[in-house]
Amino acid sequence: MDMPLAHLDRPFDYLIPATDDEAAQPGVRVKVRFAGQLVSGFLLDRVESSEHGGKLAFLEKVVSPERVLDPEIARLARAVADRYAGNLADVLRLAVPPRHARVESQATPPPSAPGQATVPSSAPRPATPPPSAPGQATVPSSAPRPATVPSSVPGQVTVPSSVPGEDAVPGSPQEQAVPPPSVPDPAGSGRFPAVPGDREEPQSGGAEDVPLGLGRAGAGEVRDDSAALASSGTEAEALQHVRAEAEASQQMRGEAAAGGARGGNRPEPARIKAPEAGGWDSYATGPAYLRAVEEGRPARAVWSALPGEDWPLRIAEAAAATVRGGRGVVIVVADARDLERADRALSEVLGEGMHVALNAALGPAVRYRRFLAASRHQVPVVVGTRAAMWAPVADLGLVVIWDDGDDLHSEPRAPYPHARDVLLTRAQMADCAALVGGFARTGEAQLLLETGWAREIVADRAVRRRRAPAISPTGDDSQLARDPGAVTARLPTVAWEAARQALHAGAPVLVQVPRRGYLPSVACAECRAPARCPHCSGPLGLHGARDVPVCHWCGRGSAAWECPNCHERRLRASVIGARRTAEELGRAFAGFRVRTSGRDEVLSTVPAEPALVVATPGAEPVAEGGYGAVLLLDTWALLSRADLRAAEETMRRWLNAAALARSGADGGRVVVVADGSLAPVQSLMRWDPGWFAERELSERRDLGFPPAARMASLTGQTAAVNDLLALARLPDGTEVLGPVPATDDQERMLLRVSRSRAADLAHALHEAASVRSARKAPLPVRVQVDPADLF
Repeated sequence: MDMPLAHLDRPFDYLIPATDDEAAQPGVRVKVRFAGQLVSGFLLDRVESSEHGGKLAFLEKVVSPERVLDPEIARLARAVADRYAGNLADVLRLAVPPRHARVESQATPPPSAPGQATVPSSAPRPATPPPSAPGQATVPSSAPRPATVPSSVPGQVTVPSSVPGEDAVPGSPQEQAVPPPSVPDPAGSGRFPAVPGDREEPQSGGAEDVPLGLGRAGAGEVRDDSAALASSGTEAEALQHVRAEAEASQQMRGEAAAGGARGGNRPEPARIKAPEAGGWDSYATGPAYLRAVEEGRPARAVWSALPGEDWPLRIAEAAAATVRGGRGVVIVVADARDLERADRALSEVLGEGMHVALNAALGPAVRYRRFLAASRHQVPVVVGTRAAMWAPVADLGLVVIWDDGDDLHSEPRAPYPHARDVLLTRAQMADCAALVGGFARTGEAQLLLETGWAREIVADRAVRRRRAPAISPTGDDSQLARDPGAVTARLPTVAWEAARQALHAGAPVLVQVPRRGYLPSVACAECRAPARCPHCSGPLGLHGARDVPVCHWCGRGSAAWECPNCHERRLRASVIGARRTAEELGRAFAGFRVRTSGRDEVLSTVPAEPALVVATPGAEPVAEGGYGAVLLLDTWALLSRADLRAAEETMRRWLNAAALARSGADGGRVVVVADGSLAPVQSLMRWDPGWFAERELSERRDLGFPPAARMASLTGQTAAVNDLLALARLPDGTEVLGPVPATDDQERMLLRVSRSRAADLAHALHEAASVRSARKAPLPVRVQVDPADLF
């Protein structure tokens, strides 16, 4: 039910009236009476009897006969909720998009007869519901309805929640979603493929724009009026309308590949392009991996992409191999720009109509139509941003995540799951293949390799040297002898020469700057004290050369600012942003165009012509033919951050930018303004992200930091945090660290356990939250398992 209270995180049993007997199937949205209120939820299962000894109420209504909650996704949602000490209702709010009634009534329902799917997928959902997933209680079917209610055929329904004691120790028979202890607990604009009727619908009269969720009767259910489901005057007529469309659709499809191995028409192999030469065969184990996914084997791999790699095409080729084997694929990328590239590559390799792209930027009608295409198993491949990790693809054969270190893969809503962990858990439950790819490698990916859960896909050193650009730091002794000012210069001579040569050769130059804006931070020109706002003491910055200093906290201008220490009124730059960098480079390289790519305007591509492109990390456009030079400036701003992942994130940003350069044989150069003795710089120069990830993981293991250990954070008012800790039955060996100050006068406590006790910790925290919820505790506590930020 759509009641995200921890003490109600379990299924509830209801009877089904005769009028809803056919429509009330597992996975549909329903409304039930609970504590005198009309509550939304999902029907999880139908069985013959209930363990509940009391009187059962009847299901109020079936919102729609559309089965939007796939049994696999229901089991996955339960496993993710248990792993992150969350509620099933919160997870389903992320997994199932809001309902759009007009799209649902216009789109074609899935065929019910075997062999009528349009793409290779699993067999159609059987008429007899499958066995209950973990955490789904049984429900009754024979109890008589009270005399005050119109007579009906008895039935049953279950709405979601958790079952007490369901958090199992990894590897136990009752919990298959968590791997055994030896496994590392894997727990915008653009062109999209045409889906029938893929056009934005008017908002009025079709659906409520509700946040993702159980939908106030499912995921974003519409208003309770007769026009919500269809144009018919009553719900019975609307249901009849949907059934008539289903029959018409089946007639149009005809007798399509009846009795196929997985049900449905398999795409002709000629429609799917074969892998290109120089692609996966550049990696020692690449061709073997493609063969494994085509044969349906659960091959799990961590892929370190070569510099200059066309990674969207490689992922599309892996997806094509899976589709040739008759199975489905889920691909998750970080942002809309990556999604646009992956979408084009899939269309090129698979052909049109074989995949859908899911993006949060899409309107509710288009997004729901594409979700239905996946839910009805009309396409074998789904690609998208973070929310696509829940896509209900039939007969899943491969899950892919690209650049898993990007913070956009972390869900900002409770229970805060990470896309990588969700996909790996899904691969474990579905016994399918998994591919974790990127130019860089995270500590979590390295742990997958060290525990043997995944294998490495990496090119030989000779291939890497041939494909990599020439990379050089600026702090070498020989360079300092020629240019002593290189130690303090923001653009040393070697970087300036690399840019000049590339521009004169007719190639674009990429300049990566960690900070956006003009001058994000300024200081007194005399005593170097940071400039502070006289009203709120917030940091001052400049938005332009002729602007007055503005406070980053209160937004007030300080035209008459004066240093309180030395009474100096002149300011100097402490941190230089991308716009100021572009201004300086424009003067240094007069006659060449200077472009910026950042928050205000993100460029997707730039032409192969001489120009300077100043970009912040993550906003670097792709250059046709590659960049002639890539300059990595202000590296201290990335390396000196007070963050556990500062070095790992720096390595990821550098490699992502350097991968856009041409190879060294074609004149490509990368200049990193940093000391060459630093470990990230050494790894960059050798293009060896595996060595750096192994080193990082070893250091974290010695210090007891994730992913070598598991941690949870509790954030809230002091009294609330202490109350939850007093109620929690923490597992033996739990370390309690803190408290430390948090935002809004709150405090934060950290709990640390070994990986083998992670499930016990999550269960203990959820149990304590349930007690506080039942007591109606007034002060909330934010519980995060494996938080992205520890400091």
